[in-house]
Amino acid sequence: MSQVVACIDGSRSTTAVCDYAAWASQRLDAPLTLFHVLDHARYPTEPDLAGSIGLGSREHLLEELAELDQKRSRLALEQGRHMLDAAETRVREDGVSEIRQRQRHGDLAESLLDIEQDTRLLVMGLHGESSTDRDVHIGSQLETVIRTLHRPLLLVPDEFSAPRNAMLAFDASETAWKGVELLSNSPIFRDFPLHLVMVGPDTGDRRAQLDEAKDKLLKAGCRVDVAIRAGDVEPTLHAYQAEQDIDLLVMGAYGHSRIRQFLVGSTTTSMLTTTRTPVLILR
Repeated sequence: MSQVVACIDGSRSTTAVCDYAAWASQRLDAPLTLFHVLDHARYPTEPDLAGSIGLGSREHLLEELAELDQKRSRLALEQGRHMLDAAETRVREDGVSEIRQRQRHGDLAESLLDIEQDTRLLVMGLHGESSTDRDVHIGSQLETVIRTLHRPLLLVPDEFSAPRNAMLAFDASETAWKGVELLSNSPIFRDFPLHLVMVGPDTGDRRAQLDEAKDKLLKAGCRVDVAIRAGDVEPTLHAYQAEQDIDLLVMGAYGHSRIRQFLVGSTTTSMLTTTRTPVLILR
């Protein structure tokens, strides 16, 4: 089964995750799975307190602490089920009818890897549960998920706005050509105005690569604009996106080219923290 998977947690972006996942599910005509993972590091199923400093042989304290941890885990699981029920209500109101709930206790990336084969698109919020209005940062597990999974990943901001157009950060890499194929074949981008943008010197070779990509999209019936812009990758892409009022940024993750290198380390945090629109990451 090819499904859209929405990661549901207690973050402020959960509502937007539901709305973007519902939007993608309907565009792809694919079922939607609402997926909640209870982190085993925060909520262990079998607490081990034998090495706790100062407790030693005070077995009754160890037992009470273990019972408290188990109670916290049970309550967290129950809260997760309530979140999934609320999310299902939300996506049904958005028009999705084929919905499945799944809940796991474990590591997020590993849990998603277990269902990767049946995943067509993964939707996650950009901001973690601990993010606030004054301290906005991307989710702590996001980079691990990006590196682990080999499926398209839609990272969304806190507010939903149905995308009307898209921009592919194109660098003529293998991943970028896969992006061109995705844009030309995916129902998500049907009837979308598309922009292909290269960052770097405007050379004949770059123009030829860009024109080849444009021709592929035109043959698929897409509406396409192309551009080559000089400058640093992150501010240049942001500037073009703002100039053209583009709703969705599409790009590859990790590699050796300038565009893909910027999705590593501190620039990753900067780009994903400052974006106000969803970003579709390709692997």
